[in-house]
Amino acid sequence: MLAMNKLPLKTRAQILGMMVEGCSIRSISRMTGASKNTIAKLLQDVGTACSKYQDENVRHLKCKRLQLDEIWSFVGMKQANVPAELKGTPGIGDTWTWTAIDADTKLIASYMVADRSPTAANTFIHDLSKRVDGQVQITTDGLAVYVDAIAGSSFGPRVDYAMLIKTYGQGPTTPERKYSPVEFVCAHKKEILGNPDKRHISTSFVERQNLTMRMSMRRFTRLTNGFSKKVENHIHALSIYFMHYNFGRIHQTLRVTPAMEAGISDRIWSLEEIAELAD
Repeated sequence: MLAMNKLPLKTRAQILGMMVEGCSIRSISRMTGASKNTIAKLLQDVGTACSKYQDENVRHLKCKRLQLDEIWSFVGMKQANVPAELKGTPGIGDTWTWTAIDADTKLIASYMVADRSPTAANTFIHDLSKRVDGQVQITTDGLAVYVDAIAGSSFGPRVDYAMLIKTYGQGPTTPERKYSPVEFVCAHKKEILGNPDKRHISTSFVERQNLTMRMSMRRFTRLTNGFSKKVENHIHALSIYFMHYNFGRIHQTLRVTPAMEAGISDRIWSLEEIAELAD
């Protein structure tokens, strides 16, 4: 097995590429010969560096339309299986990743791992408001905690806010359809603050981003044993994923990376450059 301090840059970049394409730590270990501990250490080091870089550089954004959502996952075990003595412990059981995507540049402007509480909503919106300059229209789903969080944020009069409230029918009733999606019934546009443009009240881009996350990270794949065992590693994996998504991957419709389209990068980052952030 290859040790961390002996991994050449090319191998580190190869491992990161496998991570962002949905490979598990065990499968990466089998394919590269690096030990699981080595891969986990690389995840921690590069994840920390990616988080720091994005926190410092994804700022002064000129977003005009933002779409917000939360995607569910779990760490350690599902919420129903959390023992009584561990209930309420942060980082165990249900875990939500809050994301904000720019509908025009497709940049992930902000993300956060937390629960789904009003406190989490306030923290997320506060961080987002510090990254965006000028007037912006925000669309969320019908989660009630968004209303007070956005109304009380430092966005102030800079925000036009609306909800897209979707109604679904009854879930699957037969065993063979247990994991089938429920039937979509209708969607209602509800204006909350300011003067949002009804033509742009949508959550389509952020919901598509949720699918991309599930496809690109083994930790988000349903009905597997690839879920995160530690919340710290869960956060590191997200930091690497969003760094690669924002700065290193050409968006199919933009023909550049989201960061280039947003004006916060002048090039396509290679995996080697992302790996070198940890140095």
